[in-house]
Amino acid sequence: MIESDVLIEVVASTVQSCMQAQAGGAARIELCSALGAAGITPSSGLLEVVKRHVRIPIYVMIRPREGNFTYSHSEVEVMMREIDMLGASGADGFVFGALQDDSTIDIALTKALVRHCSGAPVTFHRAIDCTPNLLQAVEEIAACGCERILTSGGKSNCAEGIENILAMVEKAANHISIMPGGGIRPENFAAIFHPSIHEYHMSGRSLLKSPMQSDLFEMDWSETTREAIARVVAMSVR
Repeated sequence: MIESDVLIEVVASTVQSCMQAQAGGAARIELCSALGAAGITPSSGLLEVVKRHVRIPIYVMIRPREGNFTYSHSEVEVMMREIDMLGASGADGFVFGALQDDSTIDIALTKALVRHCSGAPVTFHRAIDCTPNLLQAVEEIAACGCERILTSGGKSNCAEGIENILAMVEKAANHISIMPGGGIRPENFAAIFHPSIHEYHMSGRSLLKSPMQSDLFEMDWSETTREAIARVVAMSVR
């Protein structure tokens, strides 16, 4: 396996995808369910089985539903409980994001969730890309105690947002890691790769055609492939 001085994180929702990510040289997994809805909290059962099959760290998404990133009191209760349960099932870190109705960072809730993680590392996810001021959001999230920020630079993908991402890296000034994620593929990684960025986030998925077909349900699905991850890992060696 190629040794890289850059960390590649892979977002995955199945045991098979996690195994493929590790085989391709990924250094960390973000585990979630419902990738088509930008990810929600995975089950403890999924995490426990993944932990039996892979040795790299597994961070879990804490997101109680699809939709916006403004949460009710009952939804916050669910998030806290999910942190407890997934932590007990072996989560190595957590991924979440919380905004206020005006799309600014919900600082109070973010701090409360970070505290509830009891020292486990936290990634603030792409909810930041909805905020009106990315650089201010970087400062606020860093002050909340998060370890890193996952971002596409406020754009639909990293290639479009790379200038904003680099400005965020400069603003972070080593107080918090800025990790590009969103649309990263082997074909465009070279345009996103930069000496000041040390972590990248991707899915590396390809569509699998199901032998079973139905007019009622979508039977095809996507899985991470070892080849896609290995290609990016190889390009990340400085």
